Amino acid sequence: MTKVQIHYELTRSLDDTLMERIAAAPGLFGLTRVQLAPSLDKLLVEYDASRLTPAQVDAALHRAGLPARRASA
Repeated sequence: MTKVQIHYELTRSLDDTLMERIAAAPGLFGLTRVQLAPSLDKLLVEYDASRLTPAQVDAALHRAGLPARRASA
């Protein structure tokens, strides 16, 4: 397993539904951790790079209903 991290920015305000979706996200295939930043507007996503590409992580988050875009470096 090769763990890789990607930072995302949330594109809408945090609410209860979004918190539930974030909590459920590590159950998605290949994602090992999804952590909300203390600022409550960013996510740290850790995934298994031997199973997923960054584009597949983007798609998985979208399918899970997480309004997030990759943060610029």
